[in-house]
Amino acid sequence: MSGATMRNAACRLVLFIVLLVAPHIPPALAAEVQRVVSPGGIEAWLIEDHMVPVLSLRMAFRGGAALDPEGKAGTANMAASLLDEGAGDLDSEAFQKRLADLSISLGFSAGRDSVEGSLGTLTENRDEAFRLLSLALTEARFDPEPVQRVRDQIASSLARRAVDPGWIASRTFMELVFAGHPYASPVDGTLETLPRIAVEDLRAFVKTRLARDNLIVGVAGDITAAELGPLLDKAFAGLPKTAGAVDVPAATLRNGGETVVIERPVPQSVALFGESGIPRKDPDWYAGQVVNYVLGGGGFNSRLMEEIREKRGLAYGVSTGISPYDEASVLIGQVATQNARVAESLDLVRQEWKRMAEEGPTQEELDNAKTYLIGSFPIGLDSTGSIAATLVAMQRYDLGIDHLDRRSALIEAVTLEDARRVAKRLLDPAALTFVVVGQPEGVKPTRQPPDKS
Repeated sequence: MSGATMRNAACRLVLFIVLLVAPHIPPALAAEVQRVVSPGGIEAWLIEDHMVPVLSLRMAFRGGAALDPEGKAGTANMAASLLDEGAGDLDSEAFQKRLADLSISLGFSAGRDSVEGSLGTLTENRDEAFRLLSLALTEARFDPEPVQRVRDQIASSLARRAVDPGWIASRTFMELVFAGHPYASPVDGTLETLPRIAVEDLRAFVKTRLARDNLIVGVAGDITAAELGPLLDKAFAGLPKTAGAVDVPAATLRNGGETVVIERPVPQSVALFGESGIPRKDPDWYAGQVVNYVLGGGGFNSRLMEEIREKRGLAYGVSTGISPYDEASVLIGQVATQNARVAESLDLVRQEWKRMAEEGPTQEELDNAKTYLIGSFPIGLDSTGSIAATLVAMQRYDLGIDHLDRRSALIEAVTLEDARRVAKRLLDPAALTFVVVGQPEGVKPTRQPPDKS
């Protein structure tokens, strides 16, 4: 089957799936997004769904690992990991047992720009779920046993990943393109920085970052706006009113056009490649998504997959995606292939990057990309958790409370002229940065890895 035939078949499959699930599409695309403000002034966006007696809450606090103290990378991640490891009068074991006994899921994580949390509960247990959430946010204990246990768990994970070519490539890529910027530091920290993080650092992070003025909340499920308001106060009113400043400078990607090779004795090399992407709030975001889909984001429908896998069998897969941060955006891709054929794969990446920059997508590719980007979206809203997370993202990026109603039209409005203009704006083969981990034959590095420069 030819590549074009495969792509057409894939698009028909997407349409078939959309039609198949249409009667079961979650209410997010049909129900109104409500803005709920609690008596105490806490705001949340809500989509009610009373079909099943469960609800999900997602929250984000602006300011994450990019604010870790100098020499203590991993502070935000470690603090977030410990919030549900004992709080108030409940030690870690008692807190986790209370969650398990009531089938409540509660967890926290840190990214470069935020600390995020999730809560899931049966309707009948929601009062206690919101109380436990409040305890975790305002009275985390940071007892010695869970602190050491979580520190050891993170260290073990770092040690395991230290020999993973994909992780080495990812970390090196971030260190290279964000050299000198807080985004260059790993969110999880390092084996050197973890021992330096003291309980006082964890408490300081919670005190300065978890506050009402940098909080974003999305809720979906079996709860009304009137019922949600008091529960928001129950969970969040005890937080400080204001957080510390989020003082992260804008980042410009560095070391464009460089190629770094990290030698590792593996039969297959992993290569990461990328350059500046499009910010999430940029008016060209959806045109950029279309271009990315055609180039490498569309799986078997993408040009890179067609050239590298289908025509030449160089790799099982190759993909690209746009990663937007608050202070930068990266268009990044990955391919893994035999050491003897890495150079050929990287040449094909450069060729397709150049072809897309010069010609942009065809009308057929544009139509297929829009069909997928519109049709696949509701399929992803398959749980109250995913819907609540979408509500948080809508607020975080100022997309508007009616975004779910307008999203399809925004994508449909992307013209061939738009896509070709954005392809030219977005893609510069000369700015592509490559990081290759393995023993790639015929790949000449242009500089040493960051820690060896």
